[in-house]
Amino acid sequence: MSVKEAKFTIGSINSSPDDGSLVDVDIGSQNSLINTGSQGGSVPILNRQLRSISDYGRQSPRSRDNSLSEGDRKRRKPLHHSSIPTYSSDGGNLHHAVDAQDSATLNRVRYYQRLQPDPVIVPDHVLPPHIFSVFPTGVVTDAQGKQHSIITIFSIWNTMMGTSLLSMPWAIQQAGFVMGVVLLIVMAGLTLYTCYRVVKSVESAGKNGVLVEFSDVCKSYLGRWGEIVSVFFSLSALIGAMIVYWVLMSNFLYSTVTFCYDRIVGDDPTANITESSVVCAYTSNNTSLPPPSGSTTFDEVWDQTKTVPLFLCLLIFPLINFKSPTFFTKFNALGTLSVFFLLSYVCKMAADWKINLNFTDTESPHYAEAFKWNFPALSGILSLGYFIHNAVASIMRMQRHPETNGRDLTIAYLLVALTYLFVGVMFYASFPLNKDCIADNLLDNLPHSDPLSFAARFFLLFQMITLFPLLVYITRVQLMDQLFGKAYPSVKHVLALNTCLVTISVLFAIFLPKIGTIIRFSGAFCGLAYIFTLPCLVYLLDQKRNGKLTPIKIVLHGFVILLGLVNFIAQFLLL
Repeated sequence: MSVKEAKFTIGSINSSPDDGSLVDVDIGSQNSLINTGSQGGSVPILNRQLRSISDYGRQSPRSRDNSLSEGDRKRRKPLHHSSIPTYSSDGGNLHHAVDAQDSATLNRVRYYQRLQPDPVIVPDHVLPPHIFSVFPTGVVTDAQGKQHSIITIFSIWNTMMGTSLLSMPWAIQQAGFVMGVVLLIVMAGLTLYTCYRVVKSVESAGKNGVLVEFSDVCKSYLGRWGEIVSVFFSLSALIGAMIVYWVLMSNFLYSTVTFCYDRIVGDDPTANITESSVVCAYTSNNTSLPPPSGSTTFDEVWDQTKTVPLFLCLLIFPLINFKSPTFFTKFNALGTLSVFFLLSYVCKMAADWKINLNFTDTESPHYAEAFKWNFPALSGILSLGYFIHNAVASIMRMQRHPETNGRDLTIAYLLVALTYLFVGVMFYASFPLNKDCIADNLLDNLPHSDPLSFAARFFLLFQMITLFPLLVYITRVQLMDQLFGKAYPSVKHVLALNTCLVTISVLFAIFLPKIGTIIRFSGAFCGLAYIFTLPCLVYLLDQKRNGKLTPIKIVLHGFVILLGLVNFIAQFLLL
């Protein structure tokens, strides 16, 4: 046999390898699979130590003593002269469970296992949990590196709270007020269930001590093509988010610099600002208003869609070439602060504008439709707004009490749904102009010269500048691991990838700066596979493997997959 497995436990030894190929070590509650064969393992230092132990254990006692100096013999004595487990026969005689040579080898394995700082094998494509943590890891984790449920909940909430929040009033306007509220709740429950299926499948696959992502689970059940599909659609969601970020960063950078320029040249931007100041973002035929034509040299050089996306490259490109994103994870808490600031700002605007809703008078400027056939725009946006499926395994891995994963995930989704509802409904209900004037970025309905909107844009700009390198890093890890087997193959590879990502983002910011359209297509496309299809397929195959598959499960999960397909196709009907 080329490969043997030996189970080592404190106080008992079941079997022993004689070829040093594969050792399954169980110490306390920790399990790890240590590859000691010629192909090379994930823990090379430990591999060399195990090979030297195995070679030493095969030597005769005299050869071992001659090969060691007096100091070495004293130093190694506690390791290879430990107690040997015994058992009692029927006659009352004591017998050794294994001989002294095997006992020395097994005890050294336990010794080196305790020296190993991270006994679990971590592949390159498995993302470190601190990327998604709200606070620095050392602050919120215990001695074992685990975190409380409240930190897990807010990490999930903070990760999901992204650009979709700014588009929520526009999305509700597209669906109609009542339909929008219903769809927000239904999509939250649907995506919660499929995300829970992802968590359970990763937990089940990771019990052998090897950390896995959902792409590894897809490979286990669906083969190589399943892994490729999961990684491809995960990358699609990340690239879609990067494009939206670039469009928004260009918008916020343009407004921030323009505000500062007006103050410097003496044109007070706050002179004509009143509490009810608001901008209609669309014309009568529901098309975007064109930006003002350049009348000065500054306006010609500093154009929101023609030049600012290019200027942004000078700021962002150097930041995305760092090999490690550790520095940028220190700003994760900014996401939480920016959301609370936005919530407070929406509350202030609603207090100034009052409630402006009318469901009966179609001639009223405040008329609100209960249902509109454009509701797939909202379902597409929510597919990305509720998307956490490719990161949830990394966040849940730090849980102090994994048995509460289902509860914590439910609470996190509930908080996300309530946040979307609050911002979307509050802004939509209080908006003082015709509801068709609501922009796909709610800040576009506020004048650039408004001090509070300036503060909101500046705060969000800084947050996105720190988050964009993390999106690039996650994309690089997933893509490079699939293509080259390592997360950082070389500087040339990384520069080429980053150049492609930035080029794609800049082109969208110049020619299609509509975040509502980008979000709904990106969400519906990646959600088709990663939210609706793959979790259901993996669950059905798992049930079939365990003999628990029933017709009702096939029908229900097939219906979920069908919903994802319809959601994607419907996005093209709104063009």
